[in-house]
Amino acid sequence: MTINPVLIKSSFAALEPHGPEVAAYFYRHLFEHNPGVRSLFAEHLGEQQDRLWSALGALVTHLEDTETVVGLLQELGRRHAGYGALPAHFPAVGASLLAALRHFAGEEWTPETEASWTAVYGVVAETMGQALAETSG
Repeated sequence: MTINPVLIKSSFAALEPHGPEVAAYFYRHLFEHNPGVRSLFAEHLGEQQDRLWSALGALVTHLEDTETVVGLLQELGRRHAGYGALPAHFPAVGASLLAALRHFAGEEWTPETEASWTAVYGVVAETMGQALAETSG
């Protein structure tokens, strides 16, 4: 799978008016389908939802700047190690992220868009996972 920056950016533009709702949907989906991860998060998710949306925005903004994206993801991976995140959590997070994006992207969500976001998340999970493992190990 390859990342198509045009599809990522156009679909994200369709999502932007719904940012807080996208983040809230993501967490509802994650906890509904993976209740065991709920304890890793604060009871009130407002600030966490804002951070998720901000991180997605930074990822999309810097999508074609590999050095910046890798740095952002490594830092996120290191921080998540402190929260008790495990590499085994990444597939569930990816599934919930794609579900949230799909739900709000409307006509911008095509099979090609989903494939591109899946590829982006693959890079996210791999990069964060490596940093998480280095920090935990």
